[in-house]
Amino acid sequence: MIRLLEQAQSLNGAPRIAFRNHRRVAKKRARAIAYTRPKDKKARLYRDLIDVTRQTINYLEQAKIALNKAPVDALQQMGWESEVAHYIPLILQVISQTERRVFNNEMVPASEKIFSIFETHTDIIIKGSRDIQYGRKLNLSSSKSGLILDVVIEEGNPADTDRFLPMLDRHIENYGCAPRQVAVDGGYASKDNLKEAKSRGVEEVTFHKKRGIKIEDMVKSPWVYRQLRNFRAGIEAGISCLKRAYGLARCTWKGLEHFKRYVWSSVVAHNLATFARRVTT
Repeated sequence: MIRLLEQAQSLNGAPRIAFRNHRRVAKKRARAIAYTRPKDKKARLYRDLIDVTRQTINYLEQAKIALNKAPVDALQQMGWESEVAHYIPLILQVISQTERRVFNNEMVPASEKIFSIFETHTDIIIKGSRDIQYGRKLNLSSSKSGLILDVVIEEGNPADTDRFLPMLDRHIENYGCAPRQVAVDGGYASKDNLKEAKSRGVEEVTFHKKRGIKIEDMVKSPWVYRQLRNFRAGIEAGISCLKRAYGLARCTWKGLEHFKRYVWSSVVAHNLATFARRVTT
């Protein structure tokens, strides 16, 4: 919002727009919230943060009035006002979800939250006891050759156990048959998934973590289990390569559709390089 106010002052013919820059206060409150306990003290900090946010929103409303009264370039003003009209509802939504969660002790569903006013399609990703992350969850399937066979950009933060069978069904649909052997991350492990995979024609399934499932129920022998588990560990190197060499650690394209294209372009580039290495060797 401060950037928008500064842009308003830089428009051709714009008058002097009076406002106070509350960025430093907002950063201090945000930093204090992260390290403050208990809830009542944290709530006071949230209230201060919301107050200065609302004050800045008022500055923007006053700036709109001032620009309408001044001989400002019409096209520049139209562009500026369209940005204000885009961001203000998103900021008000963030304030609303904060008030519901902090002051009303309400469990706000993730579907009713936004986690980024710049990329509204951003989801929250929680992986066990690890730090909360923000972005989009991907499910990948790979082959022995190292090629990425499929990628699914998920909505929200679905449990891995719920995504195993849909990924397997996609593979069967795309390639006409079930793979003979499957090695997957431990998060996908469940007895139901094992049973359903074998009913679809998969002979051996190895979950990286057993989760109470016996080895003899998954594969023919402990040796096969170790081989498939080691193969699964090697896939982590491919995921790391996608992140480091092909840009999947951070998307720099704006919007959900562009995000999807970015992901697929990274996968295609990875597969082309894999093809080239195999041809040259």
